[in-house]
This record gives sequence, C-alpha cells and structure tokens, in this order.
Amino acid sequence: MAMMTYAQAAALAVEHEMAADANVVVIGEDVGRGGIFGQYQGLQQTFGAQRVIDTPISEAAIVGAGVGMALAGLRPILELRVVDFALCGMDEIVNQAAKNRFMFGGQGRVPMLLRMPIGIWDASAAQHSQSLESWFAHLPGLVVVCPATPQDNYALLRAALASGDPVVYMEHKTLWGLQGEVDISQADTLGRASTLRAGKDLTLVSWSKQVQACAQACEQLASEGIDVELIDLRTIWPWDRDTVLNSCATTRNLLVVHEAVQVAGFGAEIAASAAEATGCRVKRLGAPRIPVGYAPVLEAQSRVNANDVAASARSMLD
Repeated sequence: MAMMTYAQAAALAVEHEMAADANVVVIGEDVGRGGIFGQYQGLQQTFGAQRVIDTPISEAAIVGAGVGMALAGLRPILELRVVDFALCGMDEIVNQAAKNRFMFGGQGRVPMLLRMPIGIWDASAAQHSQSLESWFAHLPGLVVVCPATPQDNYALLRAALASGDPVVYMEHKTLWGLQGEVDISQADTLGRASTLRAGKDLTLVSWSKQVQACAQACEQLASEGIDVELIDLRTIWPWDRDTVLNSCATTRNLLVVHEAVQVAGFGAEIAASAAEATGCRVKRLGAPRIPVGYAPVLEAQSRVNANDVAASARSMLD
C-alpha cells in the first residue's frame, strides 16, 4: 500500500502497462510535459518521444490516428484533455472505434483507451465543465468507466487497457489532487460496483466525484436514524445490475445521484431498470438543464451537494 494522488495513481498505472507491453503508446496534446493534470508525469523521459507522442491540437486527428494504431496491433492511450474537447473527435469515436469489431465480424479490434475527464472544473464555465457519460453509454461497442478514488484510477485503468475494446475513461477534472491508499497488487474487473456502506432503508447509487457528496449525505442521514446503502457504480457500461438490483430488492427505495444534467442522464437507465426488475420506488437527482456558469454564484446552481442528496433521500422516506 502506498499513499498517492488520483493523478499519480493514473501515471503509475500507465507506467506499469508501458513497461509490461511495448505496444502501449500515449498520444495527445501536452503529454510530453506530463499532461495538464500531471497524469503522465515523467513518462516521456522514461519511454521516449516515440511512445509518448505530442500531437497537434486536433482531437479528430488524435482519435483517427489512435483507431489506426489499435487496428494495426498497438494499444494506444488517447489523451483528449477534457470531455468537452472530445466532441471534435466524435465521428472517429462513434463511427470507427465503436463499430469496427461488429461491422467486420471481429476481424478487427480497437483496444484503445480514450481519456476524457468529466465534471465541473472550478471557474471554467460551460465549455469546460460537462459530464457527458450518458452520451457514450448510449453507443454500442464502447465501455465507459468513471473512477472515483486513486485506487480505482490505478486498477481500473489497467483493467481498461487489458479489455481489448475501446474504453471511454472518464476521470473527474477536480479529483486529480485527491489522496488515497493504492495497492498496486490489487487487480480489478470492469463492470463491478463497490458497496461503500451497507444499509437497509435506501439504496444510493452514484459515481465519480459525486460519490463524495453522497458519502457526506449518508453521514447526515445516519445521525437521523436513516440507514443508507451507498454504491459506487465505477463502470457506467457495463454497469453492475446484480449489485444494484439486489440492494434495491432489500431496501425497496432507490436514489440515483449524478453531476450530469438530470434530463436523459444515465441515472434514468438505472432507475428504470430497478423499477422494472424489483418494483422499488425510484428517484433521480442531477443537475438542472442549464449550462454551467462561470461566476461562482451561477456555477453553484449546477452543483449537487450533500445537503441536496440528503434532502432527496428524506423526501423519499417521509
């Protein structure tokens, strides 16, 4: 076990994968200097500019080159800086990476990792603060991962690279400095949620940074005698239906919380699935359908905090 930040855990995971397999390469803007969040710190010095490759400012070129590299046998890690910029490469993601294995009968595989951080980036406004995981979960052929801790950012990144499929890997823009213990010997599996807290009154499901707000809300509710089971989904697709539905069958109440806009968010998929399978009561809590503002008072309108989560839970149980 070692204490490290979310960014350091990610850099260590990439280092270990690159050391183990010469086919792992990194391409993207600013990766040579360590990435804008330090998530590639020291890697170009260790592995050289032929494997940690700085690119022009063109997300379409980065993703297009990555798809070609993957089809040719490499395992590229594509750095897109933030999910907001990834939209410039959507054709290559949607029509090339996601569909290739299906359209060519499995003859081609696209084993690449698309790193596109999500979430509200403090004082960065509407074009740098989006959570678009539901877009990518909607696309057949893509795996979608949202790690919330340094341990998960290490283990899930390695699992994603080993999966053999295109993985949309969505770290949170403000988690990079989060510290936690990391066990590098601990392997992980995509599609498995983590139950962070057991409870009998309410199932609370979330992912990414919003797990922190949910954990704080659980403490508030526990002081009021409300026993909440908290589940960190970790992988948006495939999502861990068994863990979530088994919990819902016990508590009979489900609240899904995410930072993304509530309208058409992935919480709707979880809520509908739980209602259909267990008949439990369901509720969603997400951001209002507004752009994230630059001014702090406007930005705050798009945030879902612990008090909001606790209030939603109480309203379900009243």
